[in-house]
This record gives sequence, structure tokens and C-alpha cells, in this order.
Amino acid sequence: MSDPLTIEIISIGDELLTGHIANTNAAWMADQLLQIGLRVNRITTVGDDEKEICEILRQAESRADLIMATGGLGPTHDDVTRTALCEYFTCKLVVNKELLEDIKSFFGRRGIPMARVNTDQARVPATARLLKNDSGTAPGYVFSRKNTTFYFLAGVPHEMRSMMARIVLPELSQKVQTRLIRTRYLCTIGIAESTLYEQIGGIDKVAHEVRVAFLPGFSGVKIRLSAEGENEAETEGRLARAADYLRQNIAPYVYSERDMPLEQALALKLSQQRKTIAVAESCTGGLLAHKFTNIPGSSNFFERGVVTYSNRAKIELLGVPASTIEAYGAVSEQVALAMAEGVRRLAKTDYGLSTTGIAGPDGGSDEKPVGLVYVAWAGEEQVDVNMHRFIGDRHSNKERFAYAALNVLRINIKATGEL
Repeated sequence: MSDPLTIEIISIGDELLTGHIANTNAAWMADQLLQIGLRVNRITTVGDDEKEICEILRQAESRADLIMATGGLGPTHDDVTRTALCEYFTCKLVVNKELLEDIKSFFGRRGIPMARVNTDQARVPATARLLKNDSGTAPGYVFSRKNTTFYFLAGVPHEMRSMMARIVLPELSQKVQTRLIRTRYLCTIGIAESTLYEQIGGIDKVAHEVRVAFLPGFSGVKIRLSAEGENEAETEGRLARAADYLRQNIAPYVYSERDMPLEQALALKLSQQRKTIAVAESCTGGLLAHKFTNIPGSSNFFERGVVTYSNRAKIELLGVPASTIEAYGAVSEQVALAMAEGVRRLAKTDYGLSTTGIAGPDGGSDEKPVGLVYVAWAGEEQVDVNMHRFIGDRHSNKERFAYAALNVLRINIKATGEL
């Protein structure tokens, strides 16, 4: 097998350097390239400055076979990538009449007038091959020089992803000799990264077969295994042996060997079991319902979500006894259970799920600090409630609260293993 390509991703935009927008494009592109057997060697971010863009391109071209860049192709004054490309590749901007008609049609289909600045997007570098943008007005560009190929794509995520899926990835798969790289995930929930690593007992026994990466997030820790081989059987064999070894001591925490969020794994299990669920939320404010309804086909298992933020809502909508709230407080095991049972009874579903806690930054006490949450599950004959204490800001606490509730559901419907 020949030496692998050297690949670099360049993300262009001042907003990426100031932190106003997270650089999700580079991560998504790197993952998609890996799926077709191309591993990215370097990711660079540069602002909207022509000289800086040219300098970054010079550095990348000196060492890379393939350069993928996003951003700066829009119609406003700070979108300087096109003029930087003309400088770098020694060419002029020329009007592409077909592209101009496409841009006019784009606005016509949306029923809105086209701003004058959008016509400027039909002026393109003369030596570039254009990539059609079906989701927006900024086309992509391809340049080739000596041994390096350059792709320049729109920075708007859904536009970039469409261009990658429709054009770039198929082109690379056909034209470039890719390596056989396969990945597998062990998605876990309910265990911290350090504890997970310690419980595995180290990765020395599989390091010679696969690359192992621990990827923590609000939804748990994903262990990504990647392997390279001469053929499919060899590569999949390496992944299987490594996964079997790692699972030995962490099986209770693994909910899938596919890269998916917990809510998707639960959706599959609930649909397979033909079970229904309703949720009652206080501190998560509808986040559980949002996560479930993000899943296509959620109407098969998700009946309703109720946000009972106030004590009055808990009493009137869910039938939580006022005396229970008075005796134990709204953030309590007893109220969480009453909420789960109440929403299940109200919706006539197989399961009820609830959250009640203190997301912060205010509202905590020594007895009930910020980050405290009770999550409860109710079935036909059984109930379960868990208490957790998290440390974070309001947003991260709400995310962790939601996944703590989903984990209670997972445990009680036995949604572990490959789904």
C-alpha cells in the first residue's frame, strides 16, 4: 500500500478566532474523510485577512497533498477568500453568467429580492473549477498545482456538508487511493472518563491492533477504535478483538457499538419493544422532549412532554400532592417519583420519566446546592429514582440532568449492548 496522503484542513473566519462561532466544520470534515480512509494530519484556523490566508496556503502547500478549506466565500466585505485566491493562484475574478443565473434563481425560489452584493458572488477566480452549491449562493472552488489539490467550500455548515456529500467525497473516493480504515465505537454513559479508563485496566493489550481515543461529552464517554488493514476481514477482526477486550470490564455502561447519542439508542429500543413514554420536566425545561423529538419516527414511542416548572404546575397538571412538596421540597426524591408517575398516568404510556433539580447559577443552598437533580422513572409495576450532583454552568447542568434521566430509562429497560 502506498504512503498515505498528507491532508490539511484550513478554517477561515474572524468569528472562529474570537470564539463567537465554534469550529464544527473542521471536526465534521475530518470525520467524513476518515470514513473513506483519509486521515487528516493538521487543522489550521486563520482570520479574514488576505495576507494571512495566502501565508497559510503557502505553508500548507509545502507539506500537503490535499488541502480542504472553508469560509470567507460570502457576499459581504469581510469575505476575502476569493480575492486571496486570485492573489495566491495569480488569476483574476471573472463573471460566470451561468452562476449568476443560478444565484438569481435561488432567490426567486425563495420569493425574496436579491441584494446587489449577491451578484458579486458570480465573480469567480478564472482558473478555478466551480463546485455547485445547491443550498446557498457561494460556489466552491477546486485548484490543482503540482502535486497538491485544493478544495475551497462554503463556511455555512449545511452548505459545506451538502457540497462534501454530493461532490467532494465521491470525487476523492474515485480519484485518490484511500487506505482501508474502519472505526467502531463503544458509547458509554454513567461513568467518568478517568474511572472508565481505570476500569478497563489500560489499553496496552489492544494498542498494537487499533488506535483508541476517549471522547467525553455531556452524553457520556465514547471510546473510538480505528484500525487499518490490507483487507476488510483483517481490519474488522482487529476491531472486534479490541472491542471484546475493552467491553469485559465496562459492559454495564455500554449502550451501543455504533456512533449514536443515547436518545437515539433508546428510541430504537423503545420502538423495538413497542413501548411508549411521556416526560415531565422541571429543571430541564423541555430538553428531554427536544432530544426525543429530534429522532425521526419519534411519534412511534414518544407520546408527550410536559414542562411543569412551577409548583402549581406540578400539582395541577401531574397531580403531585401539595403536601409532598411542602414536606420535602420541589427538588426531592418524592416529588420526582410523583412527577414520573403522574405523567405516565396522565398520558397512559408504558413509562414516565421526570427531572427536578437546581440548574443555577442561583437557587441553591447548603442542603440542596446548585447542580443537584433527582431523575425518576415509572413503569407499570416498578419505579426508580436517582440523585446526582453536577458542577457546571446552567447550560451544562441542564444537559447533564437530561442525560442522567435518559440513563435511568436505559437501566430500567435494559438498553445496554448493540441495538
